[in-house]
Amino acid sequence: MTLLSPLWLLLLVPVALLAVAYVLMARRRSAYAVRFTNLDLLDQVAPKRPGWRRHVSAGALLGMFALLVVGFARPTAEVQVPRERATIMVAFDVSASMEATDVTPDRFTAARQAATAFVRGLPERFNLGLVTFAGQASVAVPPTTDRRTVLNALDRLTTASGTAIGDAVYSSLAAIAALDTEAEAPPAHIVLLSDGSNTTGRTVSEAATAAATRGVPVTTIAYGTQEGSIEIQGRQVQVPVDGPSLQGLARTAGGGFYEAASGDELQAVYDDIGTSVGYRTERQEVWQWFVAAGLVFALIAAVTSMVWFSRLP
Repeated sequence: MTLLSPLWLLLLVPVALLAVAYVLMARRRSAYAVRFTNLDLLDQVAPKRPGWRRHVSAGALLGMFALLVVGFARPTAEVQVPRERATIMVAFDVSASMEATDVTPDRFTAARQAATAFVRGLPERFNLGLVTFAGQASVAVPPTTDRRTVLNALDRLTTASGTAIGDAVYSSLAAIAALDTEAEAPPAHIVLLSDGSNTTGRTVSEAATAAATRGVPVTTIAYGTQEGSIEIQGRQVQVPVDGPSLQGLARTAGGGFYEAASGDELQAVYDDIGTSVGYRTERQEVWQWFVAAGLVFALIAAVTSMVWFSRLP
């Protein structure tokens, strides 16, 4: 938190002096009370002291003064603000390796369920598109605000051989460019999930450079474990996830990199990505927080003083 008008904090000096004066006066009253040596008689003739309650109202009043002073100093904080518009492309790996069962019930089913939840959780004003890739990449759904179209496309996905990660990025960039033709296009983001290495088409490094040049971050999710395998013509073939390649793509393209080894982890990843792409961080003045808190403290001081002492502080 930073302050735009820190000189107002000088007013905390008299608040502190007031607190010190209150403590000294409280001690002084205690000293006078002890001078009455007949304690048994004092207990009978003197009313019971309010004890700790007498300090609550004063503490709340001092707290109000301090909070209002900080509010006058115009504090600022980083606040998450919903984006008005954005274009999100979900690039979904439909290669045969997604049939591996190292994730319950299998990579493909769990990934599709998580992607479905991600789609439903994005703000309705966002344009959302879907790119699928195996041996080649294709735009299954161009960017649209119609969530049902994207969800139906996810339900119809099937697997095929090959993994064209680089082409998936290029297809996503083309879909974004076709939609955002205006001079000041809204921010765009590619979310790419894959469980393997690039085996065909343009290289991952070429795709990363192209995305970085166009200012479109690519967030990647390495999905699966190193123990994954599928059956091909009666024999088991290992299909370990290739994290380093996807991490390099995200780093070059200015996006985030995630690893998920289960359906629950993948869902958490999508939730985190949804928060990051759906909001932007802005520094805003938050003086109203301190003023509101100060008014609450003032109310506490007034109520406690009225209830316990039948007077306002």
